[in-house]
Amino acid sequence: MGEAMLNSWHAWFGTFTGVAALTLLSLPVAAVTAAVLGWRRKAAGTASPWRLSFADVGMVHGTVPWVWMVLLPGEHPGVERGPLNLVPLRDLLEMDTGQVVGNLFIFAALGFFAPQRFAALASLPRVLALAGGWSALLEITQYLWLDRVSSVDDVLLNAAGAGLAALASRRWWRRPAELHEDTAVICRAG
Repeated sequence: MGEAMLNSWHAWFGTFTGVAALTLLSLPVAAVTAAVLGWRRKAAGTASPWRLSFADVGMVHGTVPWVWMVLLPGEHPGVERGPLNLVPLRDLLEMDTGQVVGNLFIFAALGFFAPQRFAALASLPRVLALAGGWSALLEITQYLWLDRVSSVDDVLLNAAGAGLAALASRRWWRRPAELHEDTAVICRAG
């Protein structure tokens, strides 16, 4: 019984398919969470309560599962180190379409929603730096502890995906004036 439970937990939390299924199954919870946050913010008088709430939930729900998948260990985690490639564009030529698309999506939700949520991130260079920094951290973690392939091309694709998603959401980016409105509401409420 214990082994069957362990295997079922692993199937859900330790495989790409399981994490993808959990992500889809949790969509209703994410939608309800965003709605509740929106109503609470609206009642508090926050400017753009719905946009902020959906941006908060969208960043988390759209990024955490991808990062989780990236952090799944290889065959010999902690014992062996996976391959490392620091030469730009070398791995890209050998990647299949699924790998390229997957790498573009890892920080796409972050790139799409972060500029909507935080005025300080409402610029393409800042989104690229944020995604590139997080991606580099993931690649270092994969190399040092997870026995997974680590490549500078993954960092480039992750950042590019975030940048493209940010451009797709540009019309909804927060402006510095909106940030001051939120601060004024918080000051009046406090």
